[in-house]
Amino acid sequence: MPRPVPPGPSGSPLAIGARIRNARTAQGMTLAQVAEASGLTKGFLSRLERDETSPSVATLVQLCQVLSLTIGSLFAEPEIQHIALDGAPRVNFGGTGIVERLVSPRGESRVQVIRSSMAPGASGGAELYTISSDVEVLHVISGSVTARFVDRVVELAEGDALTFPGREPHSWEAGDGGAEVAWIIVPAPWSGAA
Repeated sequence: MPRPVPPGPSGSPLAIGARIRNARTAQGMTLAQVAEASGLTKGFLSRLERDETSPSVATLVQLCQVLSLTIGSLFAEPEIQHIALDGAPRVNFGGTGIVERLVSPRGESRVQVIRSSMAPGASGGAELYTISSDVEVLHVISGSVTARFVDRVVELAEGDALTFPGREPHSWEAGDGGAEVAWIIVPAPWSGAA
C-alpha cells in the first residue's frame, strides 16, 4: 500500500519583511542600528524588509533577539474578522430615533465601532452623557449631526469627523434629513465577549 505524501512547500515565499520593519520602526531603530546590533548589512536588512531575500533560521534568530520578537510572531496568522453591516448585532447606547449596530467584533476591547442610522430629529437626549473611554470619534457618513458639549455646539456635515475625550459630557441630534454615522470608541467601553 502506498504511503500518503505530505504536501510540499507552497512555492510562494513567506512575507515577513513588513513584520520585521514594523518591529524595528516601533522600537525607533534605524536599519543601521539593527545592522550593527545583529552583524548583518544594511543592504541585506533592507532587502529582507522588502521580502526580496529569504533569511536563514540563524539570521532570523539573530534578528528576533535584536528586535525582542519571538520567531513565532513572524509567522503567526493575523486575526482578521469580517462583519457585514446587515448581519451586525443591534446594540443600544441610548437615545431616540436611532438604530445602532456593532460593526467591530464583540470581544474586541481595544476599539469599538458602532454604525448608527439616525432618523430626522433623532437625539442622544436632552441631558449630556459620557462614555467610559479615552477617545470618541463621530464620523458623519451622510446627513448632518449637531454635537453638544458643556461649552459649545459643533455642526457636522456629510464627511465631517469630530474627535473628543470619551469622558467629556456630550449629546447629539440628527439634522432634518437624518444621518448615517460611525462612532469609533477607544478603548471599547464594554465587551460582549462571554
